[in-house]
Amino acid sequence: MGAADPSRDRQNVVHRVRYALRHPERVPAHTRRAARDAWLRMRHPGHIAYYRAVMADDTARSPEAAVGHNPSPERWAQIGRMQFDYLLAHGLRPEHHVLEIGCGNLRAGRLFIDHLDTGHYYGLDISPAILLAAQGTLVREGLQSKLPHLMLVGDLTFGFLPEGYFDVVHAHSVFSHSPRQVVEQCLAHVGRVLAPGGFFDFTFNRTEGREHQVLHEDFYYRTRTLTAIAARHGLKARFMDDWERLPHRQSKIRLTLMSDRARTVGP
Repeated sequence: MGAADPSRDRQNVVHRVRYALRHPERVPAHTRRAARDAWLRMRHPGHIAYYRAVMADDTARSPEAAVGHNPSPERWAQIGRMQFDYLLAHGLRPEHHVLEIGCGNLRAGRLFIDHLDTGHYYGLDISPAILLAAQGTLVREGLQSKLPHLMLVGDLTFGFLPEGYFDVVHAHSVFSHSPRQVVEQCLAHVGRVLAPGGFFDFTFNRTEGREHQVLHEDFYYRTRTLTAIAARHGLKARFMDDWERLPHRQSKIRLTLMSDRARTVGP
């Protein structure tokens, strides 16, 4: 199973009614989630504060379920392995420096940390709750000696990180939960921290129809919208067709610096 059908508008009333008729067993859970999210939006204005509250609530129930909204530990591990194997096939080496945006409870990060040289992994997240869960993952996996950097952030400007340092920047299921202003902010600043020859891979919910959001948690973008934003900030975009063949419901874009004439990390 590859990426989901990009032509669907999941906020469209017709789509929602048809989905409810096909999956009536999912309606109660969706209704509870909608009510919870509406309450959190009232209490926490602004996307970062709101989504931080969402993650705190989800993590309290299950850290694995909070990352990807999937309650299965097996699926959590499978998706993490898929991310790691993909970058490994694209040239990830132990000596590389990796920045993972939205590292969560280290679904893929635990594999990056184990593979990379000591101190070469940097994980960022907006959620204090999920970073505490990430510490638990480090202990469970016995990775303390690899000295990973886990950092709480309130934006995606990366001002505290060194210029030209990261060979690979990775964001899985981040833009799929981010409004446009957060995406714009990230793409305006990520180029500064990319090393010569480095790249930034991110996944997103793809639509070739109307761009939309569902419950202010899931955002759907056209490919050309994201590539245009990237170009305005000096980044060249490549749609990763080989990712589409993998069992995940999102698409992937790779960004490199337009001014970078060095050979990229992977093929």
